Amino acid sequence: MTESAFQEFKPLKQSDRILSLDVMRGIVLCGILLMNINGYGLYESYSDPTVTGGSTGLNLYTWMTTNMLFEGTMRALFSLLFGVGMFMFLDRLLKKGAGIKAADIYFRRITWLLVFGLIHGYLLLWTGEILYQYALMGFLVYSFRSMAPKFLIATAIVLFSIGTFWLYVNYTDTKKWIAELEEVQVVESKGEELTKELKSAKTRWEKYEEKRSPEAIQEYNDEMHKGYFKVVAHLAPENFDSDTLWPYKYDVWDVLSMMLIGMALFKLGVLTGEKANSFYLAMAGIGYTIGLLINYYELNLISEDNFSLLSKSKSMITYYWGRLFVAMGHVGLIMLFCKAPILGWLKSSIAAVGKMALTNYLMHSVICMIIFTGVGFGMFGKLQRYELLYVVFGIWIFQLILSPIWLRYFHYGPAEWLWRNLSYGKVHGFRKLPVQTL
Repeated sequence: MTESAFQEFKPLKQSDRILSLDVMRGIVLCGILLMNINGYGLYESYSDPTVTGGSTGLNLYTWMTTNMLFEGTMRALFSLLFGVGMFMFLDRLLKKGAGIKAADIYFRRITWLLVFGLIHGYLLLWTGEILYQYALMGFLVYSFRSMAPKFLIATAIVLFSIGTFWLYVNYTDTKKWIAELEEVQVVESKGEELTKELKSAKTRWEKYEEKRSPEAIQEYNDEMHKGYFKVVAHLAPENFDSDTLWPYKYDVWDVLSMMLIGMALFKLGVLTGEKANSFYLAMAGIGYTIGLLINYYELNLISEDNFSLLSKSKSMITYYWGRLFVAMGHVGLIMLFCKAPILGWLKSSIAAVGKMALTNYLMHSVICMIIFTGVGFGMFGKLQRYELLYVVFGIWIFQLILSPIWLRYFHYGPAEWLWRNLSYGKVHGFRKLPVQTL
């Protein structure tokens, strides 16, 4: 294959895109903001509403609803769609005869995604950044591209099982720690000296409590209200921890597994709307029934024990399975929505959001940086949990309006266009040419 022929390989045209995938991507992008907004606007807000954001009334109901339906599941679907996207990208190049060049483009694309992730986390101030992790898992996904659907699913189940075992080990460690703390109280009540192990357990607990104290919360909030470069420095250690700890401790079981599920479902025609409505109805019914029962068990376990550390740790043991089944329920429901002959205007707007998923995802951080940090209005820590939803709804409306307007004049979102140019090593057309009339 000649170099000139290679240069003819171009990004996917908008007319060649699969509507169901774009609609799903748009819905998931909107849904993931429901969870991310807590990290944008509150300190230590995800698993324990008693720390910040409020734990009664509307705040509690908001926490319960988002945890039942969206926590983990939006990230799962985001991972699923990423696996599909990278498979389609590579498969299309191979079918067009790119040969070994296909791998060059693929890995260049992944490498630039990793760079985008680092920029997103450190410079756009989002400690919940996921693009970096997707890039790392994307390097692994390449090796699974030719695997049959049943083996992709089997591999994902193995990964889920390993992740479950890891979470169980974490629970046993927490259980042992809590038992040591009870022993500390007994020993101290007798006026006896603590052993080395008990001293370590007590110190660990004091650090845990200190991190949740009103003074620590206020100090963190104050740091987030400072100028841009001070906030960058303040969040850098958190970004470093997530970039070094998450990939090996969570992402293989959390992200790679869902990428493999996504590739399998795509190969089976599930994500392209090829199955009967009855199939998707059953998928939604089974997924929601099993998944919501698991999630309810976890939620009830935590709330009945007043959000104790041990109950939160125990609830995590079934985490991967609850999110998997609820995510499959979401897939079934979204596919039914895509196939329904109604609300075409809404599907079109959501699909436009999905076509610009990278741009819109980064836009979340830019908007929230202006709203919550000292770069703009400094609202970090000032809104209750349910009030953060107002910000979410505002961003949804803005992107649902802006995205279709943008794509009326441009082929891609700006971030997508840049990523394509860097991936292919050449500049592609950006602005749509006006239609010539006689």
